Amino acid sequence: MHFDYKNDNQKLINRLNELVLSGRISHAYIFEGDSWLDKKKFADTFAKGILCPDGRGENCGKCSMCDKIDEGNCEDMIYVEPEKSGKVKNESIIMMQEKLKTKPFGDRHVAIINKADTMTDRAQNRLLKTLEEPPGDTVIILLSENMENLTQTVKSRCVKFHINHLGGENYDYMMETADQIINLVGNRGTFYELNKLVSSIYKDKEKVCALLDSMKVVYRDMLINGTNKIISLRTDDIVNNIHLVEEASRDVQIGVSPATATKNLLIKIGGIK
Repeated sequence: MHFDYKNDNQKLINRLNELVLSGRISHAYIFEGDSWLDKKKFADTFAKGILCPDGRGENCGKCSMCDKIDEGNCEDMIYVEPEKSGKVKNESIIMMQEKLKTKPFGDRHVAIINKADTMTDRAQNRLLKTLEEPPGDTVIILLSENMENLTQTVKSRCVKFHINHLGGENYDYMMETADQIINLVGNRGTFYELNKLVSSIYKDKEKVCALLDSMKVVYRDMLINGTNKIISLRTDDIVNNIHLVEEASRDVQIGVSPATATKNLLIKIGGIK
């Protein structure tokens, strides 16, 4: 399949190719990856491999099915997006379930829930019914920035994959900046010092999202690898700060000024009154 991000995800792509070619398609998947990754495009590529009638697993990119998926008007594709509140609500899952009851034009439906980790508890409980008894050969793909925000019952019914970051020319810089911010917070740095580190990127939404994702990576490394350089930062503090970073990222995605979202985050994690 012709995926983007190939160099960073070759093992995952090989695995997905094997699944499609063998016909061992699960009814539900979670694709987890940072907010700056186009997870929807990645999922669309997987859907092409599943639905393309010409040369399964290669998504020819030429047939009407592939063209329709590219154009966003494939009758067998169902997309669920968060509402203006930034959350996927129960009503959206009900609408998806109603569409899944209809007969597909091809072999099956593929439903993609974008930002699935923003689903309300009611929406997740509603989704469980479909995950437990999917109609026909339906495939449901949950796109998530942090699957830990999904309930254990939802996660346990899905095959889970992680899409790696792209790296690229700005990655090292963002990781270094994130590390500096987190260490400065641990050493009781002032808001002026924190703000100075990031003020140059405030107007660039993509760079702000990249920085926020890098901060999550640094915090998670502290938890997973025990690489907490900041003695004063407890595990509970790290977990809380991860949630604050995710909150800032969601704010940016729903239209809050990147500068405002970042400044609010620095004030919260820095404990600045």
